[in-house]
Amino acid sequence: MRNAIMKDNGADKYYTSAKTNKIIYKTIVYTLLVIFAVVLIFPYVFMVSKSLMTAEEAIRPNTVLLPAKAQWKNYAEILGDKGYISAFLHTMEVILFNGIAVPLSATFVAYGFARCKFVGKNFLFMFMLSTMMLPAVVTQISLYVFYSKINWINTLYPLTIPNLTGGGAIYIFLARSFIQSLPKDIDEAAKIDGAGPLRRYAVINLPLLKPVLIYIIINVFNAGWGDYYGPLIWRINDQFPDTLAYKVFYFITEGAVGNDKTNVRMAAGVVMSVVPAVLFFIFQKQLIEGVAMDGLKG
Repeated sequence: MRNAIMKDNGADKYYTSAKTNKIIYKTIVYTLLVIFAVVLIFPYVFMVSKSLMTAEEAIRPNTVLLPAKAQWKNYAEILGDKGYISAFLHTMEVILFNGIAVPLSATFVAYGFARCKFVGKNFLFMFMLSTMMLPAVVTQISLYVFYSKINWINTLYPLTIPNLTGGGAIYIFLARSFIQSLPKDIDEAAKIDGAGPLRRYAVINLPLLKPVLIYIIINVFNAGWGDYYGPLIWRINDQFPDTLAYKVFYFITEGAVGNDKTNVRMAAGVVMSVVPAVLFFIFQKQLIEGVAMDGLKG
């Protein structure tokens, strides 16, 4: 009887100890997560706060976190700027073109690699994947010379037309992996019914590629929305149709010389960053699934 009681007490102590350790572990983990979240979020909160201050408050040495009175006119000044609106429209041109061209061309090429049989298919696919190992800067000089020969410099063409080839090997690789995971019986049945490769791609496979399409479109949007590097390369004078990222960067740096409107510049940064944040919250499920799928297939 005494041994049974001692065993029960030992089990209770072990259970209590394990439960305490679990609580301590969770407390440490959640505390660290909160600290990391605050560190990551604070710069954005600081930027939003500055964007709502007057110019005098924004440049004050003893910085305060909250404005005395919210200055919404800072956003009105940005959104009413003709150059800003023009840059926004140019950016949307690039995004709309690439948002259609990249997912359709990438999935079309991927379907060929996944379902069609032709000579040299595996070699071409591996050669395409090898381009992912090349730094982008390696091809910039040759591309610049080529684009200058066909009068594409100082235009939006270098940011759009090349994306008709799939927008990069990573999207083709991801779409091919997804198509290969689909049952071949669907394609075989359609083939027996007389459907050709184009019809099988458009009618059968394309609707099933919805998760991949959403993932590609969101990534294309984010790339186009925040692309500063591309316009910087292909721009040689003020005749270039500025994109939003370039315009905001210019406004924050070169355009800020002799300009103490820190509050308005912060407002520009907020407007620039809020759209991708909203998109992430709306499509976070598809993005996470796409990233997980990319990792699993790779």
